[in-house]
Amino acid sequence: MRGTRLLVAVAVGATAALVVTGCGGSSGASGGVPDIAQYEGPVGDGEGQVNILAWPGYAENGSTDPSVDWVSAWETETGCKANIKTFGTSDEAVKLMQEGGWDVVSASGDASLRLIYGGNVQPVNTDLVPNYVDVFSDLKDQPFNSVNGQMYGVPHGRGANLVMVRTDKVPATDSWSVMFDENSPAKGGVSPYDSPIYIADAAVYLMATQPDLGITYPYALDQDQFNAAIDLLKSQKGLVSEYWSDYLKQMDSVKSGTTTAATTWQVIVNSIGTDAPVSATKAKEGATGWSDTWMVAADTPNINCAYKWLDHIISPEANAAVAEWFGEAPANQKACALTSEGFCDAYHAGDTEYWKDVYYWNTPTEACLDGRTDVKCVPYSEWTKAWSELRS
Repeated sequence: MRGTRLLVAVAVGATAALVVTGCGGSSGASGGVPDIAQYEGPVGDGEGQVNILAWPGYAENGSTDPSVDWVSAWETETGCKANIKTFGTSDEAVKLMQEGGWDVVSASGDASLRLIYGGNVQPVNTDLVPNYVDVFSDLKDQPFNSVNGQMYGVPHGRGANLVMVRTDKVPATDSWSVMFDENSPAKGGVSPYDSPIYIADAAVYLMATQPDLGITYPYALDQDQFNAAIDLLKSQKGLVSEYWSDYLKQMDSVKSGTTTAATTWQVIVNSIGTDAPVSATKAKEGATGWSDTWMVAADTPNINCAYKWLDHIISPEANAAVAEWFGEAPANQKACALTSEGFCDAYHAGDTEYWKDVYYWNTPTEACLDGRTDVKCVPYSEWTKAWSELRS
């Protein structure tokens, strides 16, 4: 699939300095966010340009591949010239948005709350985005793209993190135990995702295997729950062959047999194809996952072009094109009719049950995201510190 060349950039950043302290401070605990007015519209003529920050593959204008372009015709139609800059990590996106000069950004769940509580993005008036009505309902009003029932963007797409094994070396499985059990048949060949956000994967496994810990949401861990997750990851190190963040390297490692069990994405499995005997599925314990959100800068001078872009990028035509090029489930349910046969089935685009136990990446904050108010949770800065120590 062409989308495989783009996924190398889908990585969670790990720079603690970029964590907005408001996420874990008193404003976050009370549910308060900076008082930024919502645009009431109506959406009028464009201002002539829109400055777009995007994951690679999300705003293609033909420069990567002349046949891949869902931007140029939109520019002609709206008169909004799209000035596009791509970023490689969520932390880079947050830093650029903090510096200013950008109108819209495709923020992953580990960046969106930082942008909201940091006052970098504004609440979005979804009534002014006609295609929003066709977005799958279970992508709306999520804890990473809304606060107190107010959306701060429009959903773009989603994916789940899967458990994958080489079936000629390890029996097919639907359990994360192959990644964590000290007696795993994949010992010495386990490959976890290399990011602080992977701590949530350990938390998902503990939710199922140690219910007495009381974990209900893997991004809301009090100190005891966090310590349990770190202890599990420390014990996992004895099983690990390598940690991965570059999808191409993971593919090579699986093909060579160095990796026999791993956390992976559906697009990687599809790309390996018949080059190696692999089995991959969402684990029975549940899984982490990701969903990106198009957000509007709080101080944008190009508000009309920004809203025109939001409506365009989640239109059936553009959303289908992005999904197939990048390799993800589209957000707009009407996009599935425009994708290749079987695509939306492979990515479980409209399978509501499939996503019920997929916990999309979110930004851990001191204010527990599971609603608890009697304890403090461990913020992302501490996740970053602990991951750095684990990997040293």
